[in-house]
Amino acid sequence: MGQTLRSRLTALLALALPVLAGLGYLQFAGAPANYLLVNAGALVVALLLVLFVSAPQSLRVRRGITLALLLALFVPLVTGPSVEGVARWLPLGPFRLHTAGLLVPAILVLALRDKDYAAPILLTAIFAGLLQPDAAIGFAIVFAAIGFHDVSKDWRIGLVTIFAFFAAIVMAIRGNPPPQPFVERVLIDAAGISPLLMAGLFLSLAASFFLILRTIHAPRSMRYTLAGSLFGFTILSIMNHYPSVLIGYGAAPILGYGLALALACGDTPEVSEANGA
Repeated sequence: MGQTLRSRLTALLALALPVLAGLGYLQFAGAPANYLLVNAGALVVALLLVLFVSAPQSLRVRRGITLALLLALFVPLVTGPSVEGVARWLPLGPFRLHTAGLLVPAILVLALRDKDYAAPILLTAIFAGLLQPDAAIGFAIVFAAIGFHDVSKDWRIGLVTIFAFFAAIVMAIRGNPPPQPFVERVLIDAAGISPLLMAGLFLSLAASFFLILRTIHAPRSMRYTLAGSLFGFTILSIMNHYPSVLIGYGAAPILGYGLALALACGDTPEVSEANGA
């Protein structure tokens, strides 16, 4: 119990550091006040998720949740909104939630806990990314799968990694709407304002990556996978017009990583690794 609590507190720190740094950036860069309120509110909800939510012990329930999250990836294709042929946002009243940031981290954690269907789960998510198209899904899964395969040595995950790499390139070529201020390419924009501001944001992301990779009490495969997904999201946001997760404006990745960390920290390494995760 004490170890689980410490793990959750470490996860809280991993999540809060970049989000708080991002709030500082939004304030310093002159973002609209509601941007700060949205991110701060999302952080509060995410912290509550980390503290009080755990992965269901029932495999059937976990598979049901996984199926629901995968289906949600396809919802924007039906409902929109669509920008220049790209549909990668879930409509929620006045807000548009980026499906990759909101859903993919939790999908990765649940896939790890289901060795029989891990590869099909990831392939389904990649297929959704191809249809939207959304290279964020591709890049997150590429680097997450590299981390997963490094631990599991599962040849099926190795094939998923190769397929995800080429699929991500296709997604990046096909879907490239104009950049949104304070949402995308935040590190690049911050460097133009102040190198120190950019360095602070980068260090907050690096600290979050290290905390997830090395210190939370979760299976090694899960730590590597979540850290890999954060790396994938971040690299893509530097290379192209994609959301800068956790440090830019956007509730989706804050909530998404809050849920994913909650699902990851609520179990012991021994149980998950024994299940092939």
